[in-house]
Amino acid sequence: MLGLSPEHLLVLLVAALFILGPERLPGAIATVRKTAQQAKDALANAHEQISSEIGPEFEQLRKPLGELNRLRGLDPHTALTRFVLDSPPAEPTPTPRPEPSPRVAGVDMEAT
Repeated sequence: MLGLSPEHLLVLLVAALFILGPERLPGAIATVRKTAQQAKDALANAHEQISSEIGPEFEQLRKPLGELNRLRGLDPHTALTRFVLDSPPAEPTPTPRPEPSPRVAGVDMEAT
C-alpha cells in the first residue's frame, strides 16, 4: 500500500493514535478509507470516459506510448545499433551513473 512497509504503517498508526487520540482514530481511519475508495472510483470512471470518447484511437495511441516507454531504458549504444544499423535490439541495460567525487565540506584547500 503506497510503497510503505508494515513497520512504516505501524509507526504511522502509533503517531496517529497519539495525535488524534483513541476516540477519534477509528473515525479518521474510516474517513481515509472512504476517501481512498472515492478516488479509486473517480480514476476508474475517468479511464472509462476517456476510453469511450476516444474509442478505437485509444488503442492506437497505446502502442506508440508503450514503445516510447520501452525506449526510455535504452542506452546510447543499443539505440545506435537498433536505429542506425537496423539490427535487432538487445535487452536494455541500465547505464551506470558515475560516483560523485568525495569532497570535504567546509574546507578550502587553497586557503590552507
